[in-house]
Amino acid sequence: MPRIPFPACCTFFDLRLALFMGCGLALSASFWAPAGAQDAQASGEAAKQGADVGAEAGREAAIAAVIGDQFAAFRADDFVTAFDFAAPGIQAMFGSPDRFGAMVRNGYPMVHRPAEVEFLGLSEVAGGLHQKVMVRDSSGALHLLDYEMIATPEGWRIGAVRLLTADAVGA
Repeated sequence: MPRIPFPACCTFFDLRLALFMGCGLALSASFWAPAGAQDAQASGEAAKQGADVGAEAGREAAIAAVIGDQFAAFRADDFVTAFDFAAPGIQAMFGSPDRFGAMVRNGYPMVHRPAEVEFLGLSEVAGGLHQKVMVRDSSGALHLLDYEMIATPEGWRIGAVRLLTADAVGA
């Protein structure tokens, strides 16, 4: 996925639209049976694989939207909204949007005020989903972050963010 200059797309609408369109194309492609298909089972398998690809693309789009919307909230100093994107365990740990915002400002300044954000790979680690995000801070330094995503009844939430070191990046 290309780098996204953060100030140019604070709502991440273009990202969501591009991912949604890709998801729709993958889903619609799954319903077209290839010409001369041997039997219904073969076309059924193709439809299932296409739907799986579409579901995965939809999941990636939803996760990127949550992280992107939290970046937008931080950029606007809207810690109440940013706090809403945190998983229940994180909310319980910090107790209030103000305490959460202070932690981000002091511990993750590159997340509070990114100059550029690039979504890298989404992967499954020990049964959980982790989104890698590269952030360029205002001084031009690059930071690689690992977002642990949690599925909740309200949708995807951020369960943890780790700043990866050079050792972790190579692993």
